[in-house]
Amino acid sequence: MKQPEMLVAESARATPRRGLVGGPDFEFFQRRYFTPAEVAQHNVPEDLWVSYLGSVYDLTPLAHKYKGDLLLKPIVEVAGQDISHWFDPKTRDIRKHVDPLTGTLRYRTPRGRFLHVPPQLPRSDWANDFGKPWWQGVHYEVGRLSTKTRNIRIINTLTSQEHALEERPGQRPCLCSPQA
Repeated sequence: MKQPEMLVAESARATPRRGLVGGPDFEFFQRRYFTPAEVAQHNVPEDLWVSYLGSVYDLTPLAHKYKGDLLLKPIVEVAGQDISHWFDPKTRDIRKHVDPLTGTLRYRTPRGRFLHVPPQLPRSDWANDFGKPWWQGVHYEVGRLSTKTRNIRIINTLTSQEHALEERPGQRPCLCSPQA
């Protein structure tokens, strides 16, 4: 068994220090907001983000896990875009429709079937042992989508310095690159 002094030392190392008080890093707990332009920058399989129903998701680990899989193609095609039209806002699941040929309820996938969506007809080669589908968990969520932003210019009249800020609702303004 470890001695009490060792346990205290290990817990102190695990918890970062801020000044004289140890505790969690509160930047981690802040909810992060992203604009559609920021999400659009992550549009390749090596850096794949999408947004839907007001949240932003980093699907890069999913793309690495299923690299080369044909079912990943519809997701890669919409990388960096909002795919809210794929989902039902009430259930937060993929939209469904009644198949006119069979009269059964099916997932609506206009770009083709993608990862974790079951095939239209029963198949023996479909592995459904993945747990929760990627869109139902919060594992890939990195923040919220902020569609309304304001650009603010601050000019120091004494020194003629100018700075641009981008304000997002629910978040403090961030200092953007200074203007000359």
